[in-house]
Amino acid sequence: MASTNDLKNGLVLNLDGGLWSVVEFQHVKPGKGGAFVRTTLKNVLSGKVVDKTFNAGTKVETATVDKRTMQYLYADGDDFVFMDLDTYDQIPVPAATVGDAAKYLLPEAEATVATHEGVPLYVELATSVMLEVTYTEPGLQGDRSTGGTKPATVETGATVNVPLFITTGEKIKVDTRDGRYLGRS
Repeated sequence: MASTNDLKNGLVLNLDGGLWSVVEFQHVKPGKGGAFVRTTLKNVLSGKVVDKTFNAGTKVETATVDKRTMQYLYADGDDFVFMDLDTYDQIPVPAATVGDAAKYLLPEAEATVATHEGVPLYVELATSVMLEVTYTEPGLQGDRSTGGTKPATVETGATVNVPLFITTGEKIKVDTRDGRYLGRS
C-alpha cells in the first residue's frame, strides 16, 4: 500500500483488479476544499489510458512489477522464449504479450521483460535496432535521397518504408516504436 503522496511516474497500481501504470500525476491544492491528485493511468496489459482523480492522502494498492533484461532465444509455437541473463532461467512469453515487438526481434537480442507474480506483462525493446534488408525493389537511375520511399522486407519479416537508394543486403536502423527507417550503417 502507498499513499497518493508517494505516486511517481512508472509506479504500477493494482486498481479494480487491473494493473495500471502511472503515466503522469499532478498534486492540486485548490483555494477551497481539500487537495487532490490528478493522474493519467495506462493499463499495463491492454494499453488503455484513463484519467483518475484521488483525494490527497488516499491509500492505493501498489503492484510489484519485476523488470529484467532478458535475451530472446527462439519462437516455440505461439510463445517466444526468453532467458534471464542473471539466473539463466528460460520463460515462455505468449505472442499476444510480445505484440508488435515481434516484428523487430532477432535471436539473441536483449529486451526488457516485465513480470508480475511470474506472469509476463509486456516486452520492451531498445528504441532502435539494426536489421538487414532481405528484399527490396532495385533503385532506378536518378533516385535521390530526398525522393520518395519504397517498401523493404527486413530479416525479421517486417516491412519498412525506406528511401529509394537502399538496396538488398544493406543494414538499416529501424525505430521499434513505430517502424520508421532511421538510417543505414
